[in-house]
Amino acid sequence: MTKPAAPKRYLSTSPFKAPAASPLKHFDVGDRVTHDMHGLGRVIGIEDGVAALVDFGSTQLRILSPYTKMTKL
Repeated sequence: MTKPAAPKRYLSTSPFKAPAASPLKHFDVGDRVTHDMHGLGRVIGIEDGVAALVDFGSTQLRILSPYTKMTKL
């Protein structure tokens, strides 16, 4: 059994830049969205920035933050 790799540390004196953190995505009720697996949908609820309830037509799903597979249209 192997241990998971520790995250890389970047020194301030290093010539290599640390990867920039991507900005957090923000969705509001009524936003049209697309999801990589589920397709087009509309946000019908927000749970304190932790999750979004999305109606994809045939199903309603709770998508957790950081919403890596979901984008606003």
